[in-house]
Amino acid sequence: MQTSQKHRAAGIHRFYHQPVQEIDPYGLSHIQILDNNMYSDGGSQGAAISFQTDQGEFFTLESSSATAGSVNYDSPAASISSNRSPFSPQGSHSCISDPHHSPDTLYGSPLSGSSSADEDNILRQKLRELEISLLGPESDITDSGSFCFVSGGYQAESSASWDWNQMMEVIPRLDLKHVLLACADAVSNADIQRAAGLMHVLDQMVSVSGEPIQRLGAYMLEGLRARLELSGSKIYRALKCEAPISSDLMTYMGILYQICPYWKFAYTSANVVIREAVEYEPRIHIIDFQIAQGSQWSVLMQMLACRPGGPPVIRITGVDDSQSAHARGGGLDIVGQRLSKVAEECNVPFEFHDVAMDGCEVQLEHLRVQPGEAVVVNFPYVLHHMPDESVTTWNHRDRLIRMVKSLSPRIVTLIEQESNTNTKPFFPRFIETLDYYTAMFESIDVGRPKDDKQRINAEQHCVARDIVNMIACEEAERVERHELLAKWRSRFTMAGFNQYPMSSSVTTAVRDLLKEYDRNYSVQERDWALYLRWRHRDMATSSAWS
Repeated sequence: MQTSQKHRAAGIHRFYHQPVQEIDPYGLSHIQILDNNMYSDGGSQGAAISFQTDQGEFFTLESSSATAGSVNYDSPAASISSNRSPFSPQGSHSCISDPHHSPDTLYGSPLSGSSSADEDNILRQKLRELEISLLGPESDITDSGSFCFVSGGYQAESSASWDWNQMMEVIPRLDLKHVLLACADAVSNADIQRAAGLMHVLDQMVSVSGEPIQRLGAYMLEGLRARLELSGSKIYRALKCEAPISSDLMTYMGILYQICPYWKFAYTSANVVIREAVEYEPRIHIIDFQIAQGSQWSVLMQMLACRPGGPPVIRITGVDDSQSAHARGGGLDIVGQRLSKVAEECNVPFEFHDVAMDGCEVQLEHLRVQPGEAVVVNFPYVLHHMPDESVTTWNHRDRLIRMVKSLSPRIVTLIEQESNTNTKPFFPRFIETLDYYTAMFESIDVGRPKDDKQRINAEQHCVARDIVNMIACEEAERVERHELLAKWRSRFTMAGFNQYPMSSSVTTAVRDLLKEYDRNYSVQERDWALYLRWRHRDMATSSAWS
């Protein structure tokens, strides 16, 4: 949920190619347009276009006229500033393998998180067909129709075979998800000319102040542009822009903290588990690998102060990095002072120890565990930033888990996004990102009006950078690497942990929390873990280990 330190020094603004020379034409001759039925009565119908492939199969594309796919000329000049996001928090359906299904079925939400080779071929074939629906039956793209790059964006070169006005008439009836997928497919295949044309269409469809899919589309488009450069990670690191001042960033983080339950879900579920696990311990040492503002522990200290027999002695070790310090307007000493004040008010004996470094750098000696302490370790939306065996032979992800196990902890709490983006290749990862963040932006949407300036800033500065990183970057430069709970379970089990069952008290506490939020949020208990859901999509999981 937060972008790693080495990727927070720069922001991303819109950027464009220099003119590209000698690019291959579209190569769409294997698809023939048979029929075109355009509906322009303003009702619920869209455009329906039928095709026949060179194998003689017939397909029909139906574009949507839903609001999410409507034209909005507020195309973003998105500024994705460097900071640590307050959250970046599956059941997904398989791709339909029947080629006669419409894209509404194929691309319906939730999108497929994985597909077989046959399904992938069908998906790519349908994306090719989509381009014809974008261009219209009269476009007849040949070598004379091409795209050039200009300072204001991608635009089509004028030619006798190109009817741009006709395309603009089609755009309002297109489904934005379909076009995003088509553009990602073009980028995946390094088809620069096709990607350029689709990006120009997307420019007319996305908006940072529009519907959830339009806002998400704006940031995914930025990621696609960066990746199309074939140097997305360098651009991601090198571009300079002003990060918001700490007070503004704290405001943006606070907005999302209040209107979405993702972090409160993490704090509430972990605190109840920890309180139960250390109920009779006289000395407790909490090691938090993402201490942030320390607010989670203020609540826990208040809970432990009231226990029978008096409060325990509490030590807290907070792991931090420079970006969190920027958000606070200072280092970990601010957190220590704040928690010390709470402890004094609660009459809790307290000591704070700071570890001002990225989690990947933490070694055993930094944690200063003392004999007789009940060790508690907290991993709140942080382990997915640690590179694993697919990135480096150091495999910090598993190294940290094994290191924590060597401390013989009383309890370890793990909260992560329920998404699968770690080792997936680009195109399936794009599908997963689109599916997951569509749900997230919908959940954000219910908390503030669409044109709320603070919400727009919060999304740009606290969520968008994660999205761009997942799309534009690879290898060590890609730090947003989410895994499903099943994979985390495998990692913890291999390190020697046993899963700690969640009590009914944890579920009750989370359900009480969700009463403050939209009714489309829910929590489910499955396999000894809690799943936070938005509608029918698993968004985050909370589990415990000992």
